[in-house]
Amino acid sequence: MLLIKSPSIYSPDYMGKKSILISSDKIIYISGEIAVPDKNFPEVEVIDGEGLTAIPGIIDLHVHIIGGGGEGGYTTRTPELNLTAFTLNGITTCVGLLGTDGTTRNMANLIAKARSLEIEGITTYTWTGCYQVPTRTLTDSPRTDIVLIDKVIGIGEIAISDHRGSHPSERDLIHLASEARVGGMLSGKCGILHMHVGDGKAGLNPLFDLTRNTEIPHENLLPTHINRNSMLFKQSIEYAREGGFIDITTGIKPEGDDAIHPVEAYKTMLNEGISPYNITMSSDAGGSMPIFDEKGKLIKMGIGLPKTNIEILQGCVETGIPLEIALIPFTSSPAKLLKFHSKGKVAEGFDADIVLLDKNIKPHTVISKGRVMVKNYKPVVLGTFESYES
Repeated sequence: MLLIKSPSIYSPDYMGKKSILISSDKIIYISGEIAVPDKNFPEVEVIDGEGLTAIPGIIDLHVHIIGGGGEGGYTTRTPELNLTAFTLNGITTCVGLLGTDGTTRNMANLIAKARSLEIEGITTYTWTGCYQVPTRTLTDSPRTDIVLIDKVIGIGEIAISDHRGSHPSERDLIHLASEARVGGMLSGKCGILHMHVGDGKAGLNPLFDLTRNTEIPHENLLPTHINRNSMLFKQSIEYAREGGFIDITTGIKPEGDDAIHPVEAYKTMLNEGISPYNITMSSDAGGSMPIFDEKGKLIKMGIGLPKTNIEILQGCVETGIPLEIALIPFTSSPAKLLKFHSKGKVAEGFDADIVLLDKNIKPHTVISKGRVMVKNYKPVVLGTFESYES
């Protein structure tokens, strides 16, 4: 058992200063006062939360856990992500995926890595597929992957409006969205078609066509990277007004180009009257961050990092967004959309995924499934092949 004494709790709604009792991997009791029967009682570990803020563990729904990239040749294939890349940055749940490369990366690799990270201490799921259509799967169809493979929750990341994709037709997208929806219905999962949106001139138009011309509900569709340029961002506001859900990429940082900073994107959405529960944020960690010229030639390459989530959360608070609102797209919104019913809140009966933040919104202590992973800013649990030097 684990007792966190007297942190200020944001569930993400503010709950006041209370103590949290954890048994195994669940939060079992939250109260103003929770007494330990005896100070020598060995079954209860006590963490002093005085001066710290308890928030739900971050849910990152878009992570290249086995690496991504490759747009500049073999040397630009990005490496796998290790456990502490997540835990040190307050991420206790992630959803892995493939990207441009569905040839040298595959679904078997992805599932194996997800299982590895789960054993090491965090919660993991995956999307099935990659940029291309027909897409890559583990079984004979995306629907079967969703129904029969426990880790798979939907289809992604299918590329639209991007020269690296296969330019799926409206019929292709309708088929994939239907596969995702029915797969979700049969398995009790979210059944979402998760789409990478590139810099192409069509922007979100393929998605508008899909939602306006079919019976596919908005909750089965999630476009990402919507802050990559101003045209796409304006379209995403219109899409969200129609009831759509959108994902802001925290790893997109404007460097003199047309991209929208994630903090500014979120503030603008809120000012436009968009519900924070129609907005999620994810890092694109492990993926390449290529910059192409107008002819599609690669001119620069970077890599997405898990730390951008906590950095953007800090930025939101620093610019005046209340913490309880800033937390939603990282916690309760993705939990609700992805049907992670026991995650996204600090509440009795929920999974014991808790991050204790200091006054600067930095992760001081990270607890995943009831296990202390980070304490006093340092990892106490390492991945199998990790070493840590203080």
